[in-house]
Amino acid sequence: MLQKRYEGFIKTPCLWKNDVVFNLHQFKINSKSDKIDIPIDENLRLGKYVERLVAFELGKQNDISILCENIQIQNKKITLGEIDCLLLRNNKPIHLEIIYKFYLYDASVGNSEIDHFIGPNKKDSLIEKLTKLKEKQLPLLYSDACKPFLDTFNLSVEAVTQYVYFKAQLFMPLSDEHVKLKTLNPDCIAGFYINPSEFHKLLDCKFYIPDKKDWLILPHTHVHWLNFEVFKTVTQNFIEKQFSALCWVKFNSGELKKLFLNWW
Repeated sequence: MLQKRYEGFIKTPCLWKNDVVFNLHQFKINSKSDKIDIPIDENLRLGKYVERLVAFELGKQNDISILCENIQIQNKKITLGEIDCLLLRNNKPIHLEIIYKFYLYDASVGNSEIDHFIGPNKKDSLIEKLTKLKEKQLPLLYSDACKPFLDTFNLSVEAVTQYVYFKAQLFMPLSDEHVKLKTLNPDCIAGFYINPSEFHKLLDCKFYIPDKKDWLILPHTHVHWLNFEVFKTVTQNFIEKQFSALCWVKFNSGELKKLFLNWW
């Protein structure tokens, strides 16, 4: 399962190209689906789990060496934030922030393409994450509290270049799957989403509900598929708890897609 998760991660595109969003520079890396054989704590939440996959990916690059990861920056025992990764690429220091997200397109939210993407449970949004990166996470490197940390590597903050490694899966409404993205990377569109009122549109399909860490995986046929009635019954609990679930759907044609079943 770890291998399939890693392959799904590798094949997830970056959310934008170069620095077209908030002037945040995307980290470019060419990777292949190497055989992954590292121990990863299954109890890690998905974001931390992805960081372990990235560490493995970076370790396979001949021009990259990791100096440190997940460094808590503190001031008088108060944690100000965390530096995800400090690395050398061709002997040049880089501060790298790692993000892997799932967003749903809701045209009723905000006024721009970026505004329209929200978390599956409406508890976060793309614009909130970008603002946090721009105003809190990346500036942490320049704080007085971070200087002793850089000093341990004999680095001056002026020498460090900052990048984000921001991958995402985007989901469009079933009724409007063909929205054209102009700023964000359209290759990130991984599927569609529905709410219970649209269940009837998928009567003839079969479904699979992966565990959360398996949200990374590309859909395949070798799973235990549920018919519509069983799927509807099983997912009722998600709806009642106001939890949006990522599922796989198999159409009569054999086509496989990802979908988010949301409660709102």
